[in-house]
Amino acid sequence: MIKLSRISKEEIEKILDMALDFANGKVCKAKSDIFVSNLFFEDSTRTRVSFEVAERKLGLHVIPFDAQTSSVNKGETLYDTIKTIESIGIDLAVIRHKKDRYYDELIDADLSLINAGDGIGHHPSQSLLDLMTIKQEFGKFEGLTVGIIGDVKHSRVANSDADALRRLGAKVFFSGPEDWFGQGEMMNGTFRNFDDLIPEVDVLMLLRIQHERHRNEMQISDYLNKYGLTKEREQR
Repeated sequence: MIKLSRISKEEIEKILDMALDFANGKVCKAKSDIFVSNLFFEDSTRTRVSFEVAERKLGLHVIPFDAQTSSVNKGETLYDTIKTIESIGIDLAVIRHKKDRYYDELIDADLSLINAGDGIGHHPSQSLLDLMTIKQEFGKFEGLTVGIIGDVKHSRVANSDADALRRLGAKVFFSGPEDWFGQGEMMNGTFRNFDDLIPEVDVLMLLRIQHERHRNEMQISDYLNKYGLTKEREQR
């Protein structure tokens, strides 16, 4: 699973139905030995721990990998790392990387890959979590209006969410600093003034500033006042 745009609407809905079954107590174990390694070349708490908990619940064999103590620090490339663990017997690699589209160089890898975030590109697993939350709340996507607010241009989650929501029948709007909004986002939504948008939406998704991905001149307090959930906005 590299990005949700490669997965059909029907497949997304099937994954969400399975996730809801798990949330309601369904238990599923792998029928054969599967070895998985989580390769995180970028800091993470929630995503990394969530993957490992899920892997263990599914009965997979989790093989530890620490980028800080691996041969990456000796100059080993991502491609060489993947081919090495593949030859040792890893069946599945979950990868987070600072580089956009890192997976392009792994096209001939024989093991399975899950993208846990690539640069400002895509974050399919987080998007599926967001979609599941919306489905739990509304039971549908068709006809919903969703606002994605903040540092849209540098958010891989915004990219994944907007594409999936549009294909599932929701109407997507963006808001935030206009210079943090690129032409790529126009494919999946429309830019609007945040305060004008609030009364019209069913779902608001508020993004943090992606400090690690660009130089930001805006003060956090100014950002929160303009694009955060203030008490006044909550009352609307």
